[in-house]
Amino acid sequence: MGFLFALLAVTIWSGNFLIASGFVDDIPPVTLAALRWLTATVIFLPFARRDMRRDMQALLDHRNELILAAVTGVTLFNTLVYVSARTTDAVNMALFASTTPVFVVILARIFLREHISLLRWAGLTIAIAGMLTIATRGSLNVLVHLTFRAGDVVMLAAGFLWAVYSILVKRKPATISRNAYLGATFLLGTIPLIPAALIEQWYAPAWSFTPAVLGAVLYIGVLASLAAFFLWNSAIMHIGPGNAALFQYFMPVFSGVGAWLLLGQPVTVVHGVGFVLIFSGVVMATRPR
Repeated sequence: MGFLFALLAVTIWSGNFLIASGFVDDIPPVTLAALRWLTATVIFLPFARRDMRRDMQALLDHRNELILAAVTGVTLFNTLVYVSARTTDAVNMALFASTTPVFVVILARIFLREHISLLRWAGLTIAIAGMLTIATRGSLNVLVHLTFRAGDVVMLAAGFLWAVYSILVKRKPATISRNAYLGATFLLGTIPLIPAALIEQWYAPAWSFTPAVLGAVLYIGVLASLAAFFLWNSAIMHIGPGNAALFQYFMPVFSGVGAWLLLGQPVTVVHGVGFVLIFSGVVMATRPR
């Protein structure tokens, strides 16, 4: 079930990259992040309120860890995703977000003492090869002359922040229920986004709340936030952050297919080769022996 939860979460998040890329000219990035998390928080808090009230003392006792999880996983990560979309495309965003498993494996070894087997390193290497195959379109010349756009660097930073969040979720105190933890992180992470979005209105281009923007906000607020975060946190509790993070290598594949279907971006045989490598690497890295 942990593997299934991780795969479903990654599938939903792939759509988030498409929205970030497809609506880059329709709504400012911080505003999009604020609307996303405000929607998720307003919908989820009525369901989490009872658990949060019951676990209030535990929430207060671990407030520093909760604030850090909220800032890394809610406030900063998704905002950086939308900022990244200004200077890079959906597939590249997913590719650089897929560097997260490397960060997670290293951080899990340092802070959680998770064992890194030779098989896991081999699977990690093969999955990275698949990611690079897609990124370079199978050309060694592209790899040699690979240049980074500003959005790529921003996504790299976002990937590290998501790794930190994943480690914090695994360290969630047993005295805090899952609903209380999500409700607290959603609320704490949304609060700083609201004034930031209001400030953004002063210098951002004018935008309008069209039906398409409403649909995008509902998708990222309900599915990419509520459903995907619940699935991701459940996956981490079942199989650990290291195994769950490996499924993020599928994001370039899912985002590539979505970009082809919805945005008209091409998908080639190279993407198929990359998928085979990524799939094989994840299977190897998540096998017990």
